[in-house]
Amino acid sequence: MTDVSLGMPQLPAPDFPAEVRARLEADAKEVIGRYPDSRSALLPLLHLVQSEEGYVSRTGIRFCAEMLDLTTAEVTAVVTFYTMYRRKPSGEYQVGVCTNTLCAVMGGDAIFDELKEHLGVGNNGTTEDGKITLEHIECNAACDFAPVVMVNWEFFDNQTPDSAKRLVDDLRAGEQVTPTRGAPLCTYKETARILAGFPDERPGAVESTGGAGPASLIGLRLAKGELSAARVVAQRSEVRHETPPHDPSPAEHLSSHDAPQQTSASDPEHPAGPAAEEGE
Repeated sequence: MTDVSLGMPQLPAPDFPAEVRARLEADAKEVIGRYPDSRSALLPLLHLVQSEEGYVSRTGIRFCAEMLDLTTAEVTAVVTFYTMYRRKPSGEYQVGVCTNTLCAVMGGDAIFDELKEHLGVGNNGTTEDGKITLEHIECNAACDFAPVVMVNWEFFDNQTPDSAKRLVDDLRAGEQVTPTRGAPLCTYKETARILAGFPDERPGAVESTGGAGPASLIGLRLAKGELSAARVVAQRSEVRHETPPHDPSPAEHLSSHDAPQQTSASDPEHPAGPAAEEGE
């Protein structure tokens, strides 16, 4: 029989240093005060502790649990459900390549494969210099700009393998990188603090804009009456015949679904006639 070792139980997570704890508590109380039920503040509090360490550590989980009077198991269940929370130390820039259907068809898979080789890391891997963590993302909700790469949740549209490699090289070199649209790029910790609900105090960041493209907004414009809906197929009641109606020949039918079908012998209203015996 093979010996099985269950190992020693894990010790409780250490607390933040006193000065860090005091600062985070002040921020956490501000966040909690926005909600009628304190546990509703869990998601922004997880972003808050992530802005401190760059990921949600066991210490961060303990802090959130204590602030909201929850168990660490309850907090852990939430952390492991949402992919925006990191579970281990990773890069200063989270580079996500969309590999969902449209982006993949347009080149997302090729971009992801080339970046893995170029950076020497796999999915959720971090470069040795600690600058880049690479991950594939299921959808960035920007299909009309496919293929899309996101860095710390900012859009870099219409990418190619070469442009994506230049992008990560510039990030690693400390060059200024400008997203296609949206706010200027900041570090992952800075992004996490903004997601926790604290204002972006960088000059010009709030004024920066960038929304969906024309293809994504057509439905909204139609709903607002800004465009007239073009009917692709006319309703049957709206079809006007220039000549008297007649029974069309099979060649005139637009679809086999409209063509006369051979009726079943079991249909009493449309008998097919007596079935011939085999060999007759």
